[in-house]
Formats: sequence, structure tokens, C-alpha cells
Amino acid sequence: MIRHVVMWKFRRDLEETPQQVALQMKSRLEALKGNIDGLLAIEVGVNIKETASSYDAVLTADFTSFEAMEAYKVNPLHVVVSDYCQERRLERVDVDYEV
Repeated sequence: MIRHVVMWKFRRDLEETPQQVALQMKSRLEALKGNIDGLLAIEVGVNIKETASSYDAVLTADFTSFEAMEAYKVNPLHVVVSDYCQERRLERVDVDYEV
């Protein structure tokens, strides 16, 4: 099993607040469960304490395999969410590891 972890900082110059963007990301990403082959679990956490080093949201997703994770990244359902995020993010970091 592969665990995919992503954290985002969202732009501060938008009409939407970072928390609003994070909540939209949570709703959109968690709706992918059951709709993409190989995606076993997905959870998005929204930050509740802003500091200089904190990120606005974190994603944890589990996949059956590395190949399933790579297929998820190009799945049209995920691409729509990714495009939304890319337009609003300031920073993104990720880690993928075997569980």
C-alpha cells in the first residue's frame, strides 16, 4: 500500500480565504472516494491554528499500489480538483511512502 501526503499553503490575495479554499478542497477530494480505482482511503484536514510555519490543509490518501496512485493523478475526476487547487495555492509539499 502507498500513502500519499500533501500539504498546501493557499494564496492570501484571493476573494476566498485560505480556510474557505481548504474546505472546498476537503469536500472535493473526499468526494473522490469510491470513484477512483485503487484509492482506498482519503482524508483532508483543515488547519485550525495559523503560524508562520503552518500549512492550510493536509491530504492523506492510501492507494493499493504506486501505479494506482499515478493513475489517480491523471484521472479526470482528480484533475478537476487539482486545477482548482493549482490556481489558488502558494506552496505545495508532498511525501509518498510504503505502508
